[in-house]
Amino acid sequence: MIEASGFREAMSLLTTAVNVVTTNGDTGRHGFTASAVCSVTDTPPTLLVCMNQASRSHSHFIDNKTLSVNVLGTQHQQLSNVFASRLSPAERFAHGAWTELSTGAPVLEDALVSFDCEIEQVQEVGTHSVFMCRVVAIKQSGSAGINDESLVYFNRAYARVGQTDLA
Repeated sequence: MIEASGFREAMSLLTTAVNVVTTNGDTGRHGFTASAVCSVTDTPPTLLVCMNQASRSHSHFIDNKTLSVNVLGTQHQQLSNVFASRLSPAERFAHGAWTELSTGAPVLEDALVSFDCEIEQVQEVGTHSVFMCRVVAIKQSGSAGINDESLVYFNRAYARVGQTDLA
């Protein structure tokens, strides 16, 4: 049998993109830092987002039925820490510049890319909820280019991925 601590240790070696996932609706604006995000299919465009059920904002995502996945660049490390902290939603959203697309979920203006989604299914697996999210709008950074670097998490530390020089 695999112990939880051994599994967590092994998973620390799986490099993952760092995202801030947000929602807005009747229960207000909420957000959290997530690394458990991936594409499912392009027909229809669908993302999978995992969220700990013990999170203070979990019920808000369930109630609002929308979310935006904001893919962070290396300049967003502090923002990642803010959305992983115990700060209130208002204090979290005081950091960064926010807009919205179709669903009304907050979209980080300078994210590498933002996926605006409607939550279509929720599956409970152990301690987490798995959201199956239909993408209804996409916003790419206007400055996206070869000098962008993605913020990733590897071996319990932030790292960067991206080509900075073709020469």
